[in-house]
Amino acid sequence: MPELTVAVASSSGLHARPAKIFVQEAQRLGVPVRIGVGSKSVPATSMLGVLSLGATQGTLVTLSSDSSDALDILAELLSKDLDDE
Repeated sequence: MPELTVAVASSSGLHARPAKIFVQEAQRLGVPVRIGVGSKSVPATSMLGVLSLGATQGTLVTLSSDSSDALDILAELLSKDLDDE
């Protein structure tokens, strides 16, 4: 399964609003995507799962999916400060 590693750019990390935006986009894409920090990996469509990763600004997260388009879209989203959106 293809993977992509990206640093979380949002100043509050993947918490509250940035996590909501990320999860909604993962749901909209409609393909299975996982997001992980270290050895912990959760479905990108799970708000509680994403929040449980505790990803702060600068944390490297790994996205994995059979869809390289989905990986590119979600990686681009994570590389923006979603607190400013």
